[in-house]
Amino acid sequence: MGQFIDLTSADGFTFPAYVAQPTGTPKGGLVVLQEIFGVNSHIRSVADGYAADGYFVVAPSTFHRVQAGVELGYTEADMGQGFGFKTAVEALPEPGVMSDIQAAIDHAASAGKVGIVGYCWGGLLTWRSACGLKGLAAAVPYYGGGMTGDADAHRKPVVPVMAHFGDQDHWIPLDTVEAFKEAQPGVTVHVYNANHGFNCDQRGSYDEAAAKQARVRTLAFLNEHVG
Repeated sequence: MGQFIDLTSADGFTFPAYVAQPTGTPKGGLVVLQEIFGVNSHIRSVADGYAADGYFVVAPSTFHRVQAGVELGYTEADMGQGFGFKTAVEALPEPGVMSDIQAAIDHAASAGKVGIVGYCWGGLLTWRSACGLKGLAAAVPYYGGGMTGDADAHRKPVVPVMAHFGDQDHWIPLDTVEAFKEAQPGVTVHVYNANHGFNCDQRGSYDEAAAKQARVRTLAFLNEHVG
């Protein structure tokens, strides 16, 4: 079990982050970026899982600049709330939430090299982090909504990236994933017979086989570049 701490961004903004410590010496640091549902019980369990695999994990609250204490479930109403918070964060002046992610990376760096993993909106932020933030060694976005769109698909990552998508994801059409693969030949892209949110065992779209295969690949990738 981890705990929440406060981190401070370069602009002086203070925000909470869930931190999970491994047993023994960490392999490295890992930043975990939330979906649009906050640093909820699922994201905390993801962080705890990576800590059990040997990483010092930091999961920042990326909604805190617009709303404190967000912890949503997965109902239609929760999704509507989450989209609203995401839209508000995306509308912040640059660098917005990216400076909070940078602060999380800097904190995780106390454990050595740092990787970053994110889900849904966190997948998009993971992709942007791989292209624009400092101190990362690897990035793994899961079904990053928006990262295959025109505005983000042509960004240039500065670290190795492995991306996971589902072929039944109506939020991220498969043709945009194929276009992303063409535009980013250096990115390792895996596509699963699964829907959006396939990694989350609290959602109806959870797919155990896809989640397990993606996790094995993610851990191997992190062990190669971070651990």
